[in-house]
Amino acid sequence: MTEPRILVGAIIGAHGIKGEVKVKTFTETPAKLGAYGPVTAEDGRSFEIAGLRATKPGEAVVCFAGIADRNAAEALKGTQLFVARAALPPPAPREFYYADLVGLRAEDASGAALGTVQGVHNFGAGDVLEIAFAGGDTEFFPFTDAVVPVVDVAAGRIVVHLPGAAEE
Repeated sequence: MTEPRILVGAIIGAHGIKGEVKVKTFTETPAKLGAYGPVTAEDGRSFEIAGLRATKPGEAVVCFAGIADRNAAEALKGTQLFVARAALPPPAPREFYYADLVGLRAEDASGAALGTVQGVHNFGAGDVLEIAFAGGDTEFFPFTDAVVPVVDVAAGRIVVHLPGAAEE
């Protein structure tokens, strides 16, 4: 089994003519992108961060070792950047990494099994959880405190208030 990897950024374009790239970061702050060692692409390529500067919230300009011109930088556009889950610090109490939610049991407020968390997504209007139900159907639910009031990674479960379900 391969070690889980966490998505920490995505290259959104070239910056300048010296091989720098603009990266949309998914870390606590853009500067943290370089705190976990080399990043890897989905295809296994590894990139050493030789320089990084935060430019605005959620973005950084990054210089990778070995990427020295605009053409090489442009070829990286769309590349997702990952680090090994083990490289990240443990989450604080009552915090978690979204990747840790995948595979958790989804239950209703009474504890009845609904299905399994298949993914956490953001299509632009906020985070949503993808839940696979026992029958094979999947649905998306807003990842808000009102809809998902309990996240218990240690117990391997979340509680989901289904729309239209009676309150207890």
